[in-house]
Amino acid sequence: MTTPERVCVGAIAGAFGVQGEVRIKSFCSTPEDIAAYAPLYTEDGKRSFTLKLTRGVKGGLAARVAGIATKEEADAMRGVTLWADRDKLPSLPDDEFYHADLIGLEVLDTGGERLGTVRAVHNYGAGDILEVTGAGQKALLLPFTRLVVPTVDLTAGRIIVDPPEDQA
Repeated sequence: MTTPERVCVGAIAGAFGVQGEVRIKSFCSTPEDIAAYAPLYTEDGKRSFTLKLTRGVKGGLAARVAGIATKEEADAMRGVTLWADRDKLPSLPDDEFYHADLIGLEVLDTGGERLGTVRAVHNYGAGDILEVTGAGQKALLLPFTRLVVPTVDLTAGRIIVDPPEDQA
């Protein structure tokens, strides 16, 4: 398994005001850190940006982005994800992972039976949830806790899970 060169660190949520500022949703544990990882790139890597954070706002941060001067230009950027070079990001402790590193890993139960692969990592406010998909079965949603996910082995490219009885 290869590690992605870039990691998604945020997204532009649209315009903030009429002066070309944008609302940024930061995916960083300390939201303001997003500006330190510049230049930030679009997912395809074709555009790069620097951010100047201006203030905290409801649901994120307001920022000036180089090359965006009007509300219309800012609105046109709504939904653009912001990607940082992995080598600019901090190293994580052994029990923390970037979501990008989990997506695509094989998922096995504690008995060694293959359940599928991690398709996405969601967070609706109560903690991370792994979305596991397998051949022809509906998605399995598992809380990303030590109890349910006792082992993450990035080197081997797999996760061992002990799903609750009602999800097995």
